[in-house]
Amino acid sequence: VQLQASGGGLVQAGGSLRLSCTASERTFSPSAMGWFRRAPDKEREFVASIGWSDRNTAFADSVKGPFTIPRDEAKTTVYLLMNSLKPEDTAVYYCAQRSHTLQAVTTSDYDYWGPGTQVTVSS
Repeated sequence: VQLQASGGGLVQAGGSLRLSCTASERTFSPSAMGWFRRAPDKEREFVASIGWSDRNTAFADSVKGPFTIPRDEAKTTVYLLMNSLKPEDTAVYYCAQRSHTLQAVTTSDYDYWGPGTQVTVSS
């Protein structure tokens, strides 16, 4: 499985971005998806995840509220909608897929990773 994240870019504080993650396979079925990020000089950290049942989601405390993780009805694309962005949200964002239907919050729970997309939030 090859994952590709897109949608990163430069945005001013308070702005919004939408990241997209697609897989080389036709669908993610059945698997959970996650978004992680790595800021300069920091470890990769959990951002959001969604299980195969779209009601099963989780968010890092730092993004809970402004960020959402919807998925299209065909379950071929997972998004990370980021609102009210702050400079501390600046990082490379990665999407990941795990071979399990339940969402998870640790990097070791995920089996496949995309190359990442840069998000820069200016103050």
